[in-house]
Amino acid sequence: MLIIRDPILLNSIFVPGSISKRGCASPLSPPFLCFSYPSDMDTAAGQILYPLHRCKTLHLVRHAQGFHNVEGDKDFEAYKSYDLFDANLTPLGWKQVENLKGHVKASGLSKTIELVIVSPLLRTMQTAVGVFGGETCTDETGVPPLMNNDVGDSGRPAISSLNAPPFIAVELCREHLGVHPCDKRRSITDYRHMFPAIDFSLIENDEDILWKPDIREKNEEVAARGLKFLEWLWTRKEKEIAVVTHSGFLFHSLSAFGNDCHPTVKSEICTHFANCELRSMVVVDKGMIGSDESSTNYPGKIPFGLDLPSDVADEKHAGNGLAN
Repeated sequence: MLIIRDPILLNSIFVPGSISKRGCASPLSPPFLCFSYPSDMDTAAGQILYPLHRCKTLHLVRHAQGFHNVEGDKDFEAYKSYDLFDANLTPLGWKQVENLKGHVKASGLSKTIELVIVSPLLRTMQTAVGVFGGETCTDETGVPPLMNNDVGDSGRPAISSLNAPPFIAVELCREHLGVHPCDKRRSITDYRHMFPAIDFSLIENDEDILWKPDIREKNEEVAARGLKFLEWLWTRKEKEIAVVTHSGFLFHSLSAFGNDCHPTVKSEICTHFANCELRSMVVVDKGMIGSDESSTNYPGKIPFGLDLPSDVADEKHAGNGLAN
């Protein structure tokens, strides 16, 4: 079981694993978010109990610094420049990747993550394979690498897929769509040459048909797409998943959660992510979206025998005495 403790009742299905002090907004309430109505004792204790098999642990990561971040900080209009089409990581971004990879190893996350989900853009895939992938390819193993040499003119060596979890590219977790060329993806054919061991099978169209040059996705549309992505996660069997995505996608998706939490907990959930920031969250299926059975629960009574609990037996005995 997962026990959640907080001075104020936590009704959202997201539970944070890190602390942030920055402010946030709450533009949308999720359509599938379920609320519980515990007893007064539960409310006073500030705890909620969930079956473990109704939970997933998500390690949410914003990509490392890209060239579009640098140019956009200088001049916001630069985001509209086609020179920044599908921007890749800066040298500083790659340093951020190395630092996060070291943290993932030191914290033990590298041994527990079962799946890496990544937005199919150059900067997110570079970040994902750099953080959660294997070591530099040093010999001919016959195993496709996660990333080939010099992807995005980065000068970086190939990254091995050995001893790494599976990687899947998913369009639902892409950045705010439209107008900004840095958020337009290349063809999947191109990406397969760059990232041979990433699974692109869930992406239906080779070319990017979602990005429009003159229409920017609305904030509430990004949030709705984020909720759809979270619902899709319950179709996956994996319980511990890394998601490498974007600042806008994370902010608008997560702002739907934590509205009934203490402000600090709300802040932990939905504030803007820094480049290459990782936050660990627990998402709880309170509405039976998924259908997973527990792998750890045990039914008892094997072999079958009398097992009336002592407190129930006492109550039954007392009741019989009164009847007599």
